[in-house]
Amino acid sequence: MIKALLEYNFLQNALLASILASMACGIIGTIIVEKKLVMLSGGIAHTSFGGIGLGYLIGVEPIIMALVFSVSASIGIVTLNRRSKTNTDLLTGMFWSAGMALGVLFIAFTPGYPPDMSSYLFGNILTVTRSDLIMMLSLVVLVTFLIIALFNTMRAYIFDEEFCRVLKIKTVLLDYLLFILIALTVVVLIRVVGIILVIALLTAPPAAVRLFTYDLKKIMIFSVLAGLLYCITGLWLSYSLNISSGAAIILISILGYLASILIKKIISSAKSAKR
Repeated sequence: MIKALLEYNFLQNALLASILASMACGIIGTIIVEKKLVMLSGGIAHTSFGGIGLGYLIGVEPIIMALVFSVSASIGIVTLNRRSKTNTDLLTGMFWSAGMALGVLFIAFTPGYPPDMSSYLFGNILTVTRSDLIMMLSLVVLVTFLIIALFNTMRAYIFDEEFCRVLKIKTVLLDYLLFILIALTVVVLIRVVGIILVIALLTAPPAAVRLFTYDLKKIMIFSVLAGLLYCITGLWLSYSLNISSGAAIILISILGYLASILIKKIISSAKSAKR
């Protein structure tokens, strides 16, 4: 594969996409796991399908419209939750279903043959283009910059919202910011693992790392590295075996998490035996 990597642009693009996706899922995925927002991220991801369908219908780049729908869903969920006190899970389910339904309708109304949606639903890292990379890079830089700039505030917000209110930190604005960052991360990952599989890549790396440390900064850093390992291994398998790249990356991620549990138990047993 190393020789092919030097020869083929699509493999070079896939490798760069792996790096960018790993950075996004490692940073935001850690917050999602700590704040228990796994289903919310899945809801935002599935809502983006409506944007993809609308993009095909009106002739606009689908991933751009997916971004619009994802951010709109994030803002909508926070706003309705704050104003109507409706449960976040209930709102997530509604936006999840509405986004998928709109996507199906928009695609049905699109003239001509229906487009192939498999790369958006299940991901295909081997089809990532230079324009996709530019968009992914822009979003990853924005997400990384905001988290680094607000790291201490975000850490307080994650673990103790009441303490944030005592310090007069506007948690409402942090709610909006976090949900929007989740939406941006989801769009980054769509081309890599697809809408349906995005939850696993967001949660598996930080969940595995969290077994060994509770330091937020360390979880983020090692989650990025774990995500990169999963993505590159999945990329190699998909290229070598000619299988779905998204499915390969997710299966590797799940196996990595299970392996981490096993390693944690072995370490714990060894420590107990020494005592």
